Amino acid sequence: MSELNRDAVLRARETIGDRLHRTPTFSSAALSQQTGARVHLKAELFQRTGSFKPRGMLAKLASLSEEEKRRGVVTWSAGNAAQGLAWSAAAEDIPCQVFMWRTANPLKVAATRDYGAEVDLESESAAAAHERLLEHVERTGAVFVHPFDDPVLQSGHGTLGLEIEEDVPGATTIVVPVGGGGLIAGVASAFNGGRRVVGVEPEGAASLTAALDAARPVPIQPQSIADGLAAPFTGEGTLAVAKERVDEVVLVSEDEIAAAFRFLYSRAKLACEPAGAAATAALLAGKIALEPEERVVAVVSGGNAAPETASAILAGR
Repeated sequence: MSELNRDAVLRARETIGDRLHRTPTFSSAALSQQTGARVHLKAELFQRTGSFKPRGMLAKLASLSEEEKRRGVVTWSAGNAAQGLAWSAAAEDIPCQVFMWRTANPLKVAATRDYGAEVDLESESAAAAHERLLEHVERTGAVFVHPFDDPVLQSGHGTLGLEIEEDVPGATTIVVPVGGGGLIAGVASAFNGGRRVVGVEPEGAASLTAALDAARPVPIQPQSIADGLAAPFTGEGTLAVAKERVDEVVLVSEDEIAAAFRFLYSRAKLACEPAGAAATAALLAGKIALEPEERVVAVVSGGNAAPETASAILAGR
């Protein structure tokens, strides 16, 4: 049994306190009409730094000793975890370095620096950045804050699930975008059963699906417009939670993500990023079986799209 459970998520909420926004959850008549269910959107793109990541980062930093905090923290990330750790470390006055890669979203790189972190962009890929980070940790003794595969971090992410439970108490299905899997592990553990939790991955970045099929983490080479979901592997801890508490994982195409991105922009007025549109994409594409009038919540996980990416999708390019 994982040490990640509802009690841990409740403790994380106490730890985080009032330092983060309680993001809105609202109904979508247009999405409900298209699916036949009663669909709500959890607008986590309005969270500090533009994604859910500070929830887990604050919880993790609170668990560190004073000696560990003095050593500084590091992570590797395409951008949202980078920003989440940079903001959280600055709030706690902890030195922070982030290992990204040269193709990372420039908007996310710039924001990470603006939040006060030192950014390393020497690597060509996520996998190379991960290796570079591990060498840095070995050399300097800095504390590695994993961007997704850590139960303390995931307990913080699970606070999003508590808000869904309180705001839409009759919801039976929760649809969650999956990159490394930290968010869905936390949300599923917040409920401890009683809800159907469905993960959504891009077809070109299906690390959790690959891990579930193989019963072990499998390295992949992610390729997706949803850069926030492009994790090169799913971790052991995340996989264990997913096997126990996630009911289903479905895949969406690049075209389906783009269509959902345009839908959220035009009909829900949510300027999300492609990763944040994945859950909506699965609903629009009919990838999830729903009962008539069933209450469903789709998580819109982030809003840090590069302007050129957003404009190209909106223009249908």
